[in-house]
Amino acid sequence: MTAATTHTRDVDSSAGADELRALAARAEKRFAALEAQGARASYEEKVELSREVLRWAADTFGDRLTVASSMGDEVLVHLVGTTVPGADVFFLDTGYHFAETLGTRDAYQAMLPLRIRTILPLLTVPQQDERYGAKLHDRDPNACCAMRKVEPLNRALSTHDAWVTGMRRVDAPTRTDIGLVGWDAARDMVKLNPIAGWTDQDVDRYVEEHGVFLNPLRQEGYASIGCAPCTRPVAEGEDPRAGRWAGKDKTECGLHT
Repeated sequence: MTAATTHTRDVDSSAGADELRALAARAEKRFAALEAQGARASYEEKVELSREVLRWAADTFGDRLTVASSMGDEVLVHLVGTTVPGADVFFLDTGYHFAETLGTRDAYQAMLPLRIRTILPLLTVPQQDERYGAKLHDRDPNACCAMRKVEPLNRALSTHDAWVTGMRRVDAPTRTDIGLVGWDAARDMVKLNPIAGWTDQDVDRYVEEHGVFLNPLRQEGYASIGCAPCTRPVAEGEDPRAGRWAGKDKTECGLHT
């Protein structure tokens, strides 16, 4: 179900990087203070604060706000769709996704009032294989991610002032200091992480209470879902990110650097 809802914006369309950075700094301070007040916040308070961040972003940036989803962050997609109907969501189709992930994208397009757009790399997988050799993801995963994720991401963000991610502090050691609102210096954009403070228990409770549709790979032990060649299930008690680029000195795809 695609919604026709559009959002007006409070910040002027001609706002430059300096103005946006100042706006991000004020919002970061405001929401950090609210989060600090609820350092022992209940689950309900965390969810409401996340919704408040999303509502603020929609009111502030209007249609210049976009949401990144890998369709392995189902709680974020549900939260956005039930808080900001008509929000723009983009999905990076790398050409290497599991069929279940593509099906999850299609399911959310049908279930929630979201405008989901699919962004493709400049090269198809056969074209990349012809130019760089087969299975580049095995030989040089950073180069593969740069072409199939980072470049498409930058293209998807190029017409927006702010973007939303599903990053959480508990996801990885590289993410422990992320705020609810911040500044993406690499792209001169406001970056929002509305569920940054959620624990795994918070996610599980939200899924249960709201009947969130999950990527079917969850049932097969996939805790962190990426491209099929670079993702494996994890054992019980194993770090959720252990299933990404297993055996390689790589922990991030480059989207959040």
